Amino acid sequence: MKILLINHFPLEGSGSGTYTRNIAVHLTKLGHQVSIIFPENVSTFSSPDGVRKHPVFFTGKENIEGALPFNFPCFTTHPRSSFTFYEMSEAQIMNYLSVFEREIKKEIEAFQPDIIHAQHIWLLSYVVSKLGYPYVVTAHGTDLMGYRKSEEFRKFAYNAAANAGRVIVISEDIEKQVLDLFPQCEGKTLLMKNGYDNTIFYPEEVEKRTLLESFGISQIPESVVIFVGKLAYFKGVDILLKAAKKYNHKLNDDICTLIVGAGELLETLQSTVESRSIQNIHFLGHQSQEVLRKLYSMADVSVVPSRREPFGLVAIEALACGTPVVATAEGGLAEIIKDDVGSLVPVEDENALAKAIYGELTRSDKEKRKIRAHKYAFKTYSQEKIIGEMVEVYGSLIKGNLK
Repeated sequence: MKILLINHFPLEGSGSGTYTRNIAVHLTKLGHQVSIIFPENVSTFSSPDGVRKHPVFFTGKENIEGALPFNFPCFTTHPRSSFTFYEMSEAQIMNYLSVFEREIKKEIEAFQPDIIHAQHIWLLSYVVSKLGYPYVVTAHGTDLMGYRKSEEFRKFAYNAAANAGRVIVISEDIEKQVLDLFPQCEGKTLLMKNGYDNTIFYPEEVEKRTLLESFGISQIPESVVIFVGKLAYFKGVDILLKAAKKYNHKLNDDICTLIVGAGELLETLQSTVESRSIQNIHFLGHQSQEVLRKLYSMADVSVVPSRREPFGLVAIEALACGTPVVATAEGGLAEIIKDDVGSLVPVEDENALAKAIYGELTRSDKEKRKIRAHKYAFKTYSQEKIIGEMVEVYGSLIKGNLK
């Protein structure tokens, strides 16, 4: 089977980028041919082996010949772009659509795919909807946030959803939202768990001192808390910082909190740490998946304090590395985190968050809990266990069995 994957973002730095990359890797392992169309703003980028790559270039820090004269737009933020869809002028939107339509048509002609799998009910799935090819689209949640936020894009999203053969939803929460916003998807949604790449995320023996010192952290604590994600308001990092002051005190400051990620709130969060004298907070910036594996494996607890979280792939990746997760009972997180591998707390409740983190760090069965976390993630969310269902959907749509 030949599958053309399309995404609004590069293959790293976002949840949907990681999702697309994982699908490509595992489809290729099964012997299928895969091509990916995606935006880029660097000339040298990471991509999976054995997969056709069709980047559409935008202007970031590099001046790339032929690139669109603006950075690739996002729903919130990306490590390499803070330009959002909602800031686009009408001319930029039309340019974006026409260039992607041209490049998608080129790739269809060259690759001759059997099926197209687009990410997000948004602009690029709208482009695909006009081409007469069978396609599925995955709703990731940020697209639904965008639909609510901006009326300007609703006509594109509506057509993208209406013409899709299937709309894959990554959580029950996302499915409910899709059906609320797009009633025409009744009978077309398919709940399919978001998978992680178990060849990248697994427990690794890590020397804490060596790893922390590689980031310039010289004071080696007893306990390590980690957050991984965009530094955006909906991720709730500010709530974690407030909680950190509380659990720091209870643990006599023998702890450090690692903030891994990039985004528009970086300077604001750094200022908060300084103005409130919150100790032992370290901002590590955006890191590769291989480095994330080491950080997760070293950490004692991973925290996902989101105000809104469509799914929460970072929670699964942490669990896969044997790291229990404290998360808000929000969106897909409430479906992922079970009592034997982590804890759920109310949104924006710094006291409950601090208490739950402290509870994880002082448990007597921490080592057994780490083993359970890894086994649970592998059994439930490993991409290689999920990809077969996706292939069946592709096959049925190609045969015309799905309407």
